[in-house]
Amino acid sequence: MQSSYNFWLVGISFVVATLASYTALDLTGRIYLLASARLRHAWRLGGAAALGVGIWSMHFIAMLAFSLPIPLGYDFATTAYSLGLAIGASYLALHVATHEALTAPRLLAGGTLMGVGIAAMHYTGMAAMQMTPGIDYRPSWFAVSLVIAIGASTAALWLAHTLSNDDARNVLRKRLIAALVMGVAISGMHYAGMAAADFPVGALCGAAKGVNAEWLATSVILFTFAILIVTLMLSRFDARTTFLVGAVSNLNGQIVRLATLDTLTGLPNRATLTERIERAIHSSRRQRSLFAILFMDLDGFKTINDSLGHSVGDEVLSAFAQRLLLCVRSSDTVARLGGDEFVVLSENLGSREDAGALAQGVLDRMRSGMWTDSQPLQVMPSIGIALYPYDGDTVEILLKNADAAMYEAKRAGRSTYRFFERSMSEAATRTLQIQNALHDALAAGHFTLHFQPKFHGNGNSLAGAEALIRLHHPQLGTLTPLEFIPIAERSGQIVQIGYWVVRETCRQIRRWIEQGLPSMKVAVNLSPRQLLQPNLVATMLQIVTDAGVQCEQIMFEITETVAMHDAPRTIEMIREFQASGFEIAIDDFGTGYSSLAYLQRFRVKQLKIDRFFTNGLDEHGAEGSAIVSAIIALAHSLEMDVVAEGVETESQLDMLRSMMCDEMQGFLLGKPLSADDFSEMLRGRMLTT
Repeated sequence: MQSSYNFWLVGISFVVATLASYTALDLTGRIYLLASARLRHAWRLGGAAALGVGIWSMHFIAMLAFSLPIPLGYDFATTAYSLGLAIGASYLALHVATHEALTAPRLLAGGTLMGVGIAAMHYTGMAAMQMTPGIDYRPSWFAVSLVIAIGASTAALWLAHTLSNDDARNVLRKRLIAALVMGVAISGMHYAGMAAADFPVGALCGAAKGVNAEWLATSVILFTFAILIVTLMLSRFDARTTFLVGAVSNLNGQIVRLATLDTLTGLPNRATLTERIERAIHSSRRQRSLFAILFMDLDGFKTINDSLGHSVGDEVLSAFAQRLLLCVRSSDTVARLGGDEFVVLSENLGSREDAGALAQGVLDRMRSGMWTDSQPLQVMPSIGIALYPYDGDTVEILLKNADAAMYEAKRAGRSTYRFFERSMSEAATRTLQIQNALHDALAAGHFTLHFQPKFHGNGNSLAGAEALIRLHHPQLGTLTPLEFIPIAERSGQIVQIGYWVVRETCRQIRRWIEQGLPSMKVAVNLSPRQLLQPNLVATMLQIVTDAGVQCEQIMFEITETVAMHDAPRTIEMIREFQASGFEIAIDDFGTGYSSLAYLQRFRVKQLKIDRFFTNGLDEHGAEGSAIVSAIIALAHSLEMDVVAEGVETESQLDMLRSMMCDEMQGFLLGKPLSADDFSEMLRGRMLTT
């Protein structure tokens, strides 16, 4: 018999096939990402029902689009059986596609079973027409329909597994294209099967007295679209919910990491270290065992940070953290407290010597180890060791004592280790007291200036003075610069203190001028941290100008060690000071690592011989005299004046005069005086002359 098709329904069947294919791909991606086996199974069942209805509906709508010159209908039971086959094939497809490892044999087996299932659904649906006599099938077209079914199923499984990652780039566009291809394949299989069917002339449909075909088509179309769209919406909603849950979980993980780990190095932070030390205390108390706290910071790290920048400093810290992990036992805890401070917690030690061996091992490995982090800078730590229970029984005390021991290691020459001793606690307490005193010293007016006179070498005439700062604290008493300057330098407070010294010196110079006293040239020391300030010269010039003092009345002193640390920068700084009208002196000459080439390029006004060499004039006889004489001759050849510090004996004074030393200062000639006493000295000298 001659057959025909309703092309509107044919088009709708293709749309249903495409939508069902897209739903299958989306469900595969959803199921693939589920961690729970029970949820995966539930989604497979629900998805198989929706997908099976979609595939079956495509077939059924296409059957409704088919017409013969005789009335047609479909047996309900057989049609329902074909729906069951579609759902079963869909479950098989989802099960295969959502398996983590889709091997070629599994793909071929799954594609074959699914294709056979879809073909069985199709031909079962055809049997629901109950034609008499029965439908004849052309073998060639029947084989083509089966090949298309298996090929389309295999391709669908491969595409579904390939596009199962929601995070893949352009995955939605790829799924839509794949759904169109699968829709064409599924439709092609159906219509190839229909082409295989041969309806004899005079045949009758035994199920013709069923439901109205138009009403049935409309119902199936609406029902199918509703199921597929709702399934897609549920899948997207669940995917969004899972994404939000995962995002919250990741955020919680990041919060936990931020709360417990150092963000730069990934090591445990202070809070985590505190918790582990507390556990170690409880465990060691029960087991009567020993553990050690190794407190360390990097020697010279501040110089790296200041000269090469914080990014390089961060790289050095990260590299050191990884190296340190390789230097200790796997059971040890390595933590970063902040800055360049690291702590190692080493538990279950047999003796004090074990802790010393661990510290020495760290130093040896850091000094000579071959590292793979490509970090060219060789950094060494100074290490302080505190032992439980001998050096404390709380986290705070153990860390404080280990810190005190670390500073003792620095004072002992750096790049070494020291065990905590009780005397260190007293020194640490004193340091803490001075730190606290420095916090409000400027505001409270605890600082004062003393002035030590400098004299010309050819007589007793006054050449100038050196400003020396003192700290008078209500509880601590009078503190010398040797006590508080290093602490102020480490804390950074030295910058503001240095500005105060210049400001107070200028104020005192103005006071002498207003009192009609001789105008004095005053030397002021510059600290290493001050020299790192980018606007140092401009700030000093502003202070002096505001005070109404001539720049020639201020001489800045830079120690030789600091000057030679970064000689090119020192030269640039000296030139800037000199261009502003200030004079520069190199202090403590001979104690650093002088370079005659750079000394010539400095072109400073004065060299100050360190008191070590001045004392050597008495202690070392001819040898001491030869050294001082050579320094003076060198300075004069470079057109620099020479100032000898620490002149305390008449013999030293006589020898320095015979060597043509330009200026001298020391207790023999004049001790540091308060501003008022220095004024009285100036006034007395005016009266005697």
